[in-house]
Amino acid sequence: MLATILWIIAAILVISGIFALFRKQILWGVILIVVGLLVGPGGVSIFA
Repeated sequence: MLATILWIIAAILVISGIFALFRKQILWGVILIVVGLLVGPGGVSIFA
């Protein structure tokens, strides 16, 4: 259950980061993508 919630949060963060990149907010987009990858349940998760 927790892995599913973390995966959803990570996906939202990464998608938000991609949209930020399209809006020319490079730094904010990169930060959101990196945080999304860290939160995600796979690979480099800081929670799981």
